[in-house]
Amino acid sequence: MFVCLYVDDILFIGDDPTMIQDFKQSMVKEFEMTDLGLMAYFLGLEVKQCSDGIFISQAKYPTKVLKKFAMEDCCPADNPVEYGTKLTKEGEGDLVNPTNYKSVMGYLRYLTYTRSDILFGVGLINRYMEKPRSSHLRIAKRILCFVKGTTSYGLFYSSL
Repeated sequence: MFVCLYVDDILFIGDDPTMIQDFKQSMVKEFEMTDLGLMAYFLGLEVKQCSDGIFISQAKYPTKVLKKFAMEDCCPADNPVEYGTKLTKEGEGDLVNPTNYKSVMGYLRYLTYTRSDILFGVGLINRYMEKPRSSHLRIAKRILCFVKGTTSYGLFYSSL
């Protein structure tokens, strides 16, 4: 069995229904609790459980991120990073505000929890947080454009 605590939320997972029921009963005896049933949403992760597996996504999160960076009207990109993209520490173009760049990176890194398809691109531009240039920010914005067209993507864990 696996137990996760976060502030006043508890999540427990296991493959033995009897053990889960016993754990629930012992927790109810000690603490005032409400059983919300199967998990549907936890720490920004949306969870859909069905007979053939579990789908985890962050479908609402990209909309929030795109709005924060005024990119809700951008055109979706076909891929997160163009083939052959090469970045250097010196980069091209002017220096950009490192605080804003780090903010974009933080949002993108959180999104990689359920989006392995952007992991390479995020890792690539993550290297340049100390002195980001406009060429680095351009790649970050391209990743956001890709995310816009793929908001329903996530991870599927098959029960088979």
